[in-house]
Amino acid sequence: MAITCVLLLLFIALHGADCSHIVGGKDAPPHSRPYMASLQFRGRNRCGGVLLREDFVLTAAHCRIPQMYTVVLGVDALAANESTKQEFTALRSFQHPQYDGHENDVMLLKLDGRANLTSAVQLIALQRGRVRRSSQCITAGWGDVGDNNTVATTLQEVNVTILSMRTCQRRWGDVPITRAMICATGSRTSQGFCAGDSGGPLVCDGAAAGVVSFSGRRCGDPRTPDVYMSTSFYRGWIGNVLRRNKPKL
Repeated sequence: MAITCVLLLLFIALHGADCSHIVGGKDAPPHSRPYMASLQFRGRNRCGGVLLREDFVLTAAHCRIPQMYTVVLGVDALAANESTKQEFTALRSFQHPQYDGHENDVMLLKLDGRANLTSAVQLIALQRGRVRRSSQCITAGWGDVGDNNTVATTLQEVNVTILSMRTCQRRWGDVPITRAMICATGSRTSQGFCAGDSGGPLVCDGAAAGVVSFSGRRCGDPRTPDVYMSTSFYRGWIGNVLRRNKPKL
């Protein structure tokens, strides 16, 4: 019962409060994260993602909605009409079959076309092994920069440090932290992601090491470290989906 109650609070924090954006970060240099995707509904950024193949984006399973997303690539400021911008429709979503609202929070989106790779639109590789404790990584996204509905005008990024599973589990208490998860915190309080950055990347040494999944009631609170799904744990499932959906020549 205790776990159920905590997870309910997490759901409210992530979805109801909609405080899920990079906080305590900084403007990313323009087009320095060319793999970033903005998943939009009715013109509003709802989740993040990364471009794994010209026609596939990796994001979080809890980002799934009944309608189709507009997937925007190659932009820094979402409101600007940048010449590097490319837009697609997500034709189909592949949610991990064992997603239960907490674990296996990963999803792939099939686009209605193939991205044209340019300096502003690039693929990102998946991390091959588990990220080590104390590694320095970054996470990025668009949205609230102060946990107060102040929407960012440009892509934000923040440096984070990887925690051990033991430390993360101790801080989260009754909420299960599994080997499929990676935990990280900023160097000070109020640095990290929240729900609107869901599906965005944890990038370590230039590769996608994690997918933004869940955090606590307050954005960037080190007492409840940010939690990502480990991409190395899901490499097999991701590879299978991509192989079964090879682009037509």
